[in-house]
Amino acid sequence: MRVQEVKNVLESMGKRPSKRLGQHFLIDDKVIERQVGLAALEPGEKVLEIGPGMGNLTEAILSTGAEVVAVEADAAFCRFLERRFGSRITLINGDAVNAFLPEFDKVVANLPYQISSPIMFRLLNEGFETAILMVQREFAERMVAEPGTKDYGRLSVGIFYRARCEIAFNVPTTAFWPQPRVESSVVMLTPRRAPFAVADERVFHDVTKAIFSHRRKKIHNALADDPASYAYFADGDAPDLKGLPHASSRAEQLTPAEIAELSDAFLGLITLPKRIA
Repeated sequence: MRVQEVKNVLESMGKRPSKRLGQHFLIDDKVIERQVGLAALEPGEKVLEIGPGMGNLTEAILSTGAEVVAVEADAAFCRFLERRFGSRITLINGDAVNAFLPEFDKVVANLPYQISSPIMFRLLNEGFETAILMVQREFAERMVAEPGTKDYGRLSVGIFYRARCEIAFNVPTTAFWPQPRVESSVVMLTPRRAPFAVADERVFHDVTKAIFSHRRKKIHNALADDPASYAYFADGDAPDLKGLPHASSRAEQLTPAEIAELSDAFLGLITLPKRIA
């Protein structure tokens, strides 16, 4: 769809692109073709699309014979999608972070930047075969970051624990109208069994959050100072944490498996059993 066509559609709806909703419309058909190709869709598969907007990616997904469940937060775009596709798609008007999602096999979506993180973890909790997702390039680089790099953090650890992730290709700002300020990337996400065991997932994620919230501090100080971790102790009175594995390291130095080792040892010190019930 060319820029003028996008403008014409918006004018017919009495709308302007919403900065609040992160509305940047993909106008490069080759990018859409690559996204759909990466998903390797089969007729009859159920595909979740988040933020379909005008439905150009939706149309490409439907052309494969797959079924589409589209979640769109903007009511005006929902009305447009209803006129364009009718009963060819299942349309949900709502926030994809909280809306009910029916079962689906794959995800192909251009995620609104401001909800990328909560959507990502919600999808991993829902379960699917593979997801082809366009996100902000900086966010994509954080998803695949290795220990010891500046981009490595809580997101990197959480993704690694739940899925294989790779950046398939980058997308320039010129592929959109209006142009965003930052480049985008298309990532391929494939859920898998965690490559290491943890005694308690909730503790693992809370410890990860705590140490990366204070990444300049040594591990024992980060855990002593963060609400996500000291809430596990009666009256917030944490024991001596210097004996924990990697206690004198900093968060970005630890691999996900080492964070799991740390969280299991931390679990052994917890004084509020009901906190993890």
